[in-house]
Amino acid sequence: MNKVELKFAPGLWMEFTNRDRALKQVEEWAEKSTWRPVVVFGPEGCGKTALLLQTSAMLRELGFEVFYLHPLERKFEAEVDLPDIKSEFMRFVERALGENALGRITWAAVDFIRKLQKARQGKIAVIADDVFQAIGLDAAAAYVKALLNLIEYPESRYEKIVVLVTTSEGASRREIGRHRWAHLAPMWNMSMEGFRQLYERIPGPKPPFEEVWRWTGGNPDMLRRLYEASWNVDKVVTAVAREKVLSSPFVARWRGWLEQAVENPDAFWSPEASEELIDALEEKNLIIYNMYERDPYFWVDQPPPERDPELGIGKNAAWQTPIHREAVRRALMEAATS
Repeated sequence: MNKVELKFAPGLWMEFTNRDRALKQVEEWAEKSTWRPVVVFGPEGCGKTALLLQTSAMLRELGFEVFYLHPLERKFEAEVDLPDIKSEFMRFVERALGENALGRITWAAVDFIRKLQKARQGKIAVIADDVFQAIGLDAAAAYVKALLNLIEYPESRYEKIVVLVTTSEGASRREIGRHRWAHLAPMWNMSMEGFRQLYERIPGPKPPFEEVWRWTGGNPDMLRRLYEASWNVDKVVTAVAREKVLSSPFVARWRGWLEQAVENPDAFWSPEASEELIDALEEKNLIIYNMYERDPYFWVDQPPPERDPELGIGKNAAWQTPIHREAVRRALMEAATS
C-alpha cells in the first residue's frame, strides 16, 4: 500500500505515519462494507483528515470509486471511472465554489453518487471530512440519513460500499447520536510509539521527546504548532486561549468547576456538573465528554488509557490535549488577577 504525503508545515512534507490498526479497520470495511455511515469524532488535530486522505488512496488501490468531500478546504474530488459523471460533478463544483456554495456541493454529491450507483454495480466509497460545518448543525442528522439511504436504498445493487464521515464537534456528535442512522466511532490522539515516529521526522533541534509528549498528548496538530512556534509553548497556549475565547466573564462564571476539572476532567461527570458548561466546552472543542469504554472494538485505531492525569485524560471526560487544559488553567490565573 502506498502512503500519501501530507503537508506538515510550510516546506515540510511527511509520509502518512503509523495508525496501523486504523488501516486494518479500513481493510475490514472495504471487505464487508459499512452497514451504516461511520462517523468518526475526536480531538481537533488528532489526525482524522490525514486518515481520510490515506483511506481515500487506499480504497482506490482496492478498486473503489471514491467521492472525497472536504468543504473547509474547498476540496471536492470524484475519483470515478465514468468520465461523464466525473466531469459533470467537477463542473458543478467549479460553479458552486465560485458562488461559495459549499453546502450545496455537499448535498449535491449525494445525487451524483446515486447517478454512479445507477450506472454501474461496483465498489463505491464516500469520504466526507467535517462536512457538518458546511451544511449546519441542524442538518447534520439529515445528511447522515441521506448517506444511510445510499447504503440501504441504492439505485441498483452494488458490490461494496464504504461511507466515512468525520467531525470534531461534540454538538454534532450529540445531534447524530439522537438517531440510529450512523455508527459513531471515537478516534484519539496518536499512540506514544506512533507519535515518536512523527516527532523523529521533524528536522533541526527540538526539545526532548518526553517533554513534547507531555504538552501534546500525541496530537499531531499541536506538534506542528509547537514546531512552527520554534517550540515556544507559551505562544501556543496563548494562541489556543484566544481561539477558544476564554474570556474573564466566562472563566469567572465557571471558576469552581474549571478549577476542579484542570486537575481531574472527570469532575465534569459529576451529577452536579452544569450541562450548560459542558455544552460550551464541547462547542469550543476543549473537551471530549462521555468517553467510550477502552475496548478497541469501539475505537478507530488505538484507544487512550482509561486514565492519565498527566495528559488530562479521565475515564468519562478528557481535555483534548494538555495544551487545551493549560490554556484554561492560565485563563483562570489571569481572571483571578484582573
